[in-house]
Order: sequence, then C-alpha cells, then structure tokens
Amino acid sequence: MLEPQTVSLLDVMASHGRWRGDWPAVVTPEETLSWSMFERRTSRLANRLVLEGAQRGDRVALLMSNGLPMLELIFGIMKAGCIVVPINPSSAQASIAAMLDDAGARFVFATADHMAKVGQVTGVTYVAATNASHAVDAHWGDYGSWLGAVQEQAPEIAIAPTDLCNIIYSSGTTGEPKGIAHTHEARLFWAQDLALALRYHSGARALVVTGLYSNISWGVMLCTFLAGGTLFLRESFDAADAIATISRERITHTGMVPVQFQRLLQHPAFGCADHTSMQSMMSVGSPLPEATKLQLFETFTCGVTDVYGSTEGIITTHAIEEVAGRIRSVGRPLPGSDIRILGDEDRPVPIGETGEVVGRSRFVMAGYWRKPAATANVMWADEQGRYWLRSGDIGRLDERGYLYIVDRKKDMILSGAQNIYPADIEAVLIQHPDVLECAVIGVPSATWGESPLALVVPMPEAAVDAEGILRWLNENVGKRQRVVTVEIRSELPRNAAGKLLKRDLRAPYWAAV
Repeated sequence: MLEPQTVSLLDVMASHGRWRGDWPAVVTPEETLSWSMFERRTSRLANRLVLEGAQRGDRVALLMSNGLPMLELIFGIMKAGCIVVPINPSSAQASIAAMLDDAGARFVFATADHMAKVGQVTGVTYVAATNASHAVDAHWGDYGSWLGAVQEQAPEIAIAPTDLCNIIYSSGTTGEPKGIAHTHEARLFWAQDLALALRYHSGARALVVTGLYSNISWGVMLCTFLAGGTLFLRESFDAADAIATISRERITHTGMVPVQFQRLLQHPAFGCADHTSMQSMMSVGSPLPEATKLQLFETFTCGVTDVYGSTEGIITTHAIEEVAGRIRSVGRPLPGSDIRILGDEDRPVPIGETGEVVGRSRFVMAGYWRKPAATANVMWADEQGRYWLRSGDIGRLDERGYLYIVDRKKDMILSGAQNIYPADIEAVLIQHPDVLECAVIGVPSATWGESPLALVVPMPEAAVDAEGILRWLNENVGKRQRVVTVEIRSELPRNAAGKLLKRDLRAPYWAAV
C-alpha cells in the first residue's frame, strides 16, 4: 500500500513555482514576481542564512515595513528551517528590546526606518534591508551585500510538521506581550481552513494593507499562497490608494480591520470607484460596528465576512449567507473546530447565557514561547481530559450555535456587584450621529467601586456637545448602564491592528488608586 505524502505549506509553494511558474505571485508598486521568481528569491535567502551559520530552530527577527524584502525573508527563513519572528515596529523601543531578548534572536533584519529602534547584542547578526539612499550603520550589514551570489536551488533541510514556523508576539492590549508559537503543521491547517471559509482560489488577487508582522496579514498572505493566487502588497494603509488599487487591479480578496473599512466608506473617492471585482472581504482584529457592517453589505455585492478569533488558535466566521437576522453575530466555528461557553467555576453554561469563550482546533498554538506557566493558564480541560484554549472574551451562543461576543473579560466593569459590559454601551453610543469613534471604560467610584465613562471622537463637522451626547446616551441605555460623563477626544489610542488600547485609556484614572 502506498503511504500518503506529507505536505507542508512550503511544498505547496514549491509546486506553484514548478507548475504555475509564470503566474504572478507578488505585485508591489515597484516590482512583480512570478511564482518561479519568488521561489528562487526565497531559496537564495535560505541558502545565505545557512552559509551564515543559521541552524534549524534559530529565531530570525524582522523589524520591517511592508515590502518585497520582508515577504521574501519570511519564506526564506522558513526554508532554512529557522523560526520567523516578525516584530511590530510601532512598539515602544523597550518592548522591542524585550521581545528580541525573549525570542533569543540569532539574526535581526530591519528596514532603514526602524534600525534605530534596535540595540546591539553580541553574537547577533544585524542586516539592514534598505536602499542605497540610506546610510547603513557600522553595526549593520547591507542587505544586498549580505545576500550576495548564492545558488537559487532550495536547500535540502528536513522540516518536520511539528517544527516551529513562527513566533508572533501578542499586541499587548491586555497585558505583557507574549510570543505565540505555531508549528508548520498548524500554519498549514490554519491556511486551509481559513481559505475555504473565505473562498480563496487560484485566481485570487488579494490586497494586503496591514503590516506583515500581524496575524491579520498572515491570514491573507497564507490563504493566497496556498491557493496559488496573487498577493498585492502595500507598505501601509492609505484609503485613496486602496480604493484605486481595488479598481485598477481588479482585487478579489482582502482583509482589513474595522477602522480601515470605515475610512474606505468615508473617503470622497469611494462613491464613484469600481469595486465590483471584490469576491470576499474579511473584517478582523476588533469588533465590526453594526452600522459599518450593514453599509458594507449595502455597498459590496460580496458583503463582508466577520472573523472572530485569536492568534493563539480560535476562529469563528460569519458566512455572508447567514448574516440576515444575526447582524451582531460573529458566526460559528470553522469546520472541525469547536467552541464552548464557560460560566462560574469553569462549568459550561446553557444556550443563551454568557461566559468565557473557549475553543479547540487543529491549528491551535504550540504554546507561548518560553512561558509554560502562561500557556497552562490559558488551558481548560473538559470532562474527557481534552484541552481547550481560553479566549479571555465574554460571549454567548444562540439556539442555532451562532456566537455573539459581549466583551473582553478584562474590560468588564464591576459596578455595585453588577457586571456591565462596555461593548453594549458602545453599540448604542456609536449610533449617535455626531459620534465617529467611542470607547467606554470603568473609572473609580467611591460609591460603586467602578462606574462607566464614555470617551468620544466626534464627526469632523459635528458640534462638540458632550453634555448633549451624555443625555442622549443615558436615555437609550439601561439604568445600570448609564455613564457618569462623556469626554471628547481628538483620537483614541489604537495599535497597528486597529485594536483599542483600553488599558492605556484606563491608566490615568486608576493611577492614584
């Protein structure tokens, strides 16, 4: 009997290089690479890493802006048997240093705009992926010179399915950033399951406008490459450029965070642009406001797929055919995955009751890098001894198994022994015609322990009337949900993935407590 072949994502991409060699794999404003060219470029990088002494399992960190060098490095590092460690370049310098130290990076690559954020450590090789117009610091090797002339045939390095593929550091929105480690097998499973849900195919023309350090971008990237489609890569998000690119390049797939979709819809050029080529759009990273979701369905024939989940390995998707009557739901688990809702004492709750969302999947993380205690803390064992991953989110299931996210567990406000979920208040507040963005947080209260406070970014042309918004809001929420005040802000702090940094918002109010 013949044994089935074990296939990795790298094997699939090598197959594209052979059988779809002339098909475009990557398109940037400066250059287009066919599948055969992309395979040769990534093989050169892998061979250079090996010649430089890279060993299987070494961590290679990337502190880079989007571009072909970063994309090529991601897959060249994998081919060399090393572990990709993409770092969010918008992180504070101290956080970057801590992540590099925690990962134990053997090589660090940075673009010129981020080199200054990296300190020098003995035994680490530093390479500047920049162009001739930028001077390279003496500690940094020049990318072109470092790469040099090496063979373009893929190195023969055995990569096991259980070998680590990447370490992606958490956003740090709810605590200390942790390195989320995935195996090659888990990444392949993740791409396969997500690509089916998001309807990727070999003709996909997918636009990436979020940073390649983010799991959001990896979702679009891996789904496209698994299917053998074409990835259109932008350095960053610009609403006008995204609108023009979708129209000019006949983009079929993309993934964005809610605030980016909002910027698209609000841009003056959007109304007259052609976006009929779009076949699937993923909204992920933070809750998609109901009004935005409805507008996307009214505007795009493909609607939008609301994706809920965590980099650690929980995903639900809300298929466009199932949205009617459940606009606020984030859908159901991917086929083969499962979720439960846990209440007090970690006991599963009946349908309709709220509790913490836990999940199981074949693409769950291997664990937090070098943090066994933190890994153990996010695991829950069921009655059969199977381990489930804790999400830290509060949700509920309806009678047909559709999931509704109520709030982050750590964002919940405990006021007078009553649980208040800020997301419920925010869902009402965002409907005010003068409110562009909003956030509700708990602040100290001598009487109740905590009380809700609303922070509002007004519409550009709106008159600033905090008292008027306060009255309107408290008339439209439950008695226990009434906020103590409304504060006007020019902007709300978000990370690069669009997530609100509520910890930063709360900190000044609790500093003296």
